[in-house]
Order: sequence, then C-alpha cells, then structure tokens
Amino acid sequence: MLSAPDSRTNRVPSARTLSRFLREAQAAVQLRGQVTVLLTTDAAIRSLNRRFRGKNQATDVLSFPAEALGPEKIAGDLAISVQTARRQAAACGHSLGTELKVLILHGLLHLAGYDHATDAGQMARRERVLRGRLGLPQGLIERVGVPVRARSKPNAGPSTSSAVADSAQDDNLRARARSKK
Repeated sequence: MLSAPDSRTNRVPSARTLSRFLREAQAAVQLRGQVTVLLTTDAAIRSLNRRFRGKNQATDVLSFPAEALGPEKIAGDLAISVQTARRQAAACGHSLGTELKVLILHGLLHLAGYDHATDAGQMARRERVLRGRLGLPQGLIERVGVPVRARSKPNAGPSTSSAVADSAQDDNLRARARSKK
C-alpha cells in the first residue's frame, strides 16, 4: 500500500489543473488553435503508435498536428500514456502531474512544428527555455539524449516537414497516413 505522500504524487491531476497548464503552456509556445489531450493507457497508445507509425510499442506522448488552422481553429491532438508517464515520473523523482506537464509541453512544441530529430537542437533549446518559464524539470530530449541531425539550411525555422521523430521516448506523430495519400 502506498503512503499518503506517494499516492498524492502518483495521482492524475484534475482536468481543471491540466487545462490551466495547457492554456499557459500553449501561450508560452505561441501555438494558436484548440488542442485536445487524451490521457490513455499503454495498450491504447501502443495501438496508435502501431497504426500511425508502424511501431508496435507503447510510448509516452504522440502528437497529431492538424492539417491547417482552418475555420475550426484546431491546432491538433496529443495522446499521453498515463502508465508510461507514471513510470517516468518515478524514475525522475517527481510527481505524475509534473511528468504530464512535461509531456504536454513537449507535445505542444511538436504541434507547433518543431522536430528534435531534424532541427539540430532548436527544439531542445526552446523546450529548455519554456520549461524554465513554466517551472518544469528536465525534459524528454535531455533525458534520452536524442542525437540531433545537422539542418540542411542554416538558421532554418521550426520544422514543417511531415517527418516523424524516431524516438520511442517522445513521438511526433505527423500522421503518416496523410503523407501516404
């Protein structure tokens, strides 16, 4: 049985708390449009990862950017595995709520067009600055030490390609199905 402090740090924050953080983080990222966050299981996120990325494994966060900010004003969707987030929080020594916020911020950056797999460190730097502003600990890119590839053009802006980050720890899901059309 978990002690009171352990159970408190292992509990999913309220929808109100997460919504407030989502608005704050979205403003910090300067991402316009509605973002939906699905808190789910390892089994469900594994199914999404297999369906859209061809990877038959659970992961922590998947990002589904909208095609364009049309009249619906939708920026995209995030899917987060609470089970994976709980394990990562324990490994990092912080609460589940903190880990969910780290994952939300990371996913928002992907929705905004950043891709740490191709941007030579631009996303990592932006995430580090925003984590400081939002009072969050070390982020996913730093934890897994994702190598960055040289960018093709100096001083290029955020990635807008449909490439998908190839890290099991954090996945930018740029709807592979769309690129196959």
